[in-house]
Amino acid sequence: MTSGGYVAIPVLAAARLLRIPVVLWEGNVVPGRSVRATARLADVVAVSFEATCAALAAERCYVTGTPIRDPRTIDREAARERLGIPAGPRLLLVFGGSQAVRRFNEAVGGALGRLVERCWVLHVTGEAGYAEMQAARDGLPPDRRDRYRPYPFLAEEMTAALAAADLVVGRAGSSTLAEAAAFGLPMVCVPYPHAAGHQRANAEAYAATGAARVVDDADFDADALVAAAHLLDDPAGHLAMSAAARAAARPGAADAVARLVLAAATRTAYPSVAEIARLAAVGAGPGGIAGAPRGRPADPGERDR
Repeated sequence: MTSGGYVAIPVLAAARLLRIPVVLWEGNVVPGRSVRATARLADVVAVSFEATCAALAAERCYVTGTPIRDPRTIDREAARERLGIPAGPRLLLVFGGSQAVRRFNEAVGGALGRLVERCWVLHVTGEAGYAEMQAARDGLPPDRRDRYRPYPFLAEEMTAALAAADLVVGRAGSSTLAEAAAFGLPMVCVPYPHAAGHQRANAEAYAATGAARVVDDADFDADALVAAAHLLDDPAGHLAMSAAARAAARPGAADAVARLVLAAATRTAYPSVAEIARLAAVGAGPGGIAGAPRGRPADPGERDR
């Protein structure tokens, strides 16, 4: 299995010559040049967005979604208890990933006093921005300081943060969008403006489901962040976006991709598009990955087409 990239080209070429089946996964709406170059060498393509199948012109393409951490491992009440956040208040989660996180830190710094008046804020600052944001927390009135929780990063605690949150403001990488959807979280996407605009396409496709709103990176500042937080004061709008997020979610994406890999590895017939769609939507269940393929071995000529 591969996710493309220039380093994969010689490996995939060798696999084709040796008749070794290949599964390629692509998470962005608009695939990069290396993925477009390598997709034709793959037997199967799995994608997060339906539009990507057309972009790659793949003969055998499945919409699996993006494999993510299991959202069922922790519930909202347990997550809030783990993070030390009361059960009642609304919680805004802000994180910018590893790219251009300073834009998010500046917005939070400028909006912090207004934000903590209306909600609690959990903010992933990055290592470089943590001391500055901790100082901003210390500058809040004593009775408001506990409402702002800056973290340099979140690893294992990210699942708890997502389960505890009511609204996410973040970038538009495929994993971020998939996790927000799996937890039914309304989202304000601020797509990273570089990397050939991949995140912009992701954000627009996701917003089209009704689960998110998009703010351009150049327009994202303290006022834009406060405006985003107004969604927490709109119960009907929040509920509609949350429902749209859950409808767009594919929490079983890892099972769906694993099913395709198993079929390739055992050289059995690939599952139907409907079976993969079902797996992506609900997962394999307590029995594990939807059964190592039991169908007849695929005809070699059929697999090579």
